[in-house]
Amino acid sequence: MTAPLSAADATSDEPHCSLDFKAKTIDGKTVDLEDYEGKVVLIVNVASKCGYTKQYDGLEDLYKKYKDQGLVVLGFPSNEFGGQEPGTNADIKEFCTAKFGVTFPMMSKIEVNTPRASDLYKHLTSQTAPPAGTGPVKWNFEKFLIGRDGQLVNRYRSATKPSDEELTSEIEKQLAKKG
Repeated sequence: MTAPLSAADATSDEPHCSLDFKAKTIDGKTVDLEDYEGKVVLIVNVASKCGYTKQYDGLEDLYKKYKDQGLVVLGFPSNEFGGQEPGTNADIKEFCTAKFGVTFPMMSKIEVNTPRASDLYKHLTSQTAPPAGTGPVKWNFEKFLIGRDGQLVNRYRSATKPSDEELTSEIEKQLAKKG
């Protein structure tokens, strides 16, 4: 049930843009993540039955607080960690909207670490970004912060709450940059 994500053609010597991918929304529509270039993007692998699931509230708060300044939160459901996202895309959408009032864009369920991992996550996990570094996603609700230029700026492990100062201050720093 992996949503097809593919890298766009890279024709320059510039670092590969972290938004140079296509994804499917939770409703099955294909979107070009490059459409978010010029915005600050927080990419999060999410799950409905996890101890960190309450972070949906914080992610929604971040989105509401900063969306008019250019922040986009993108939720990517994944069932890889403890089988904590077993539902269909329709189930996930219903859960997120009914329980947490999620209005930020939710994508189709994907894989983030397996051999069938999405190209987006293959790219993100191959990049080194403070404070979490590089390598496989460790658990649900790991966060990747992309700057207005489409480059990965920071990576935060699951324990970093959306309201933590280390994350919010970096979001504000990135929003202050004009693209």
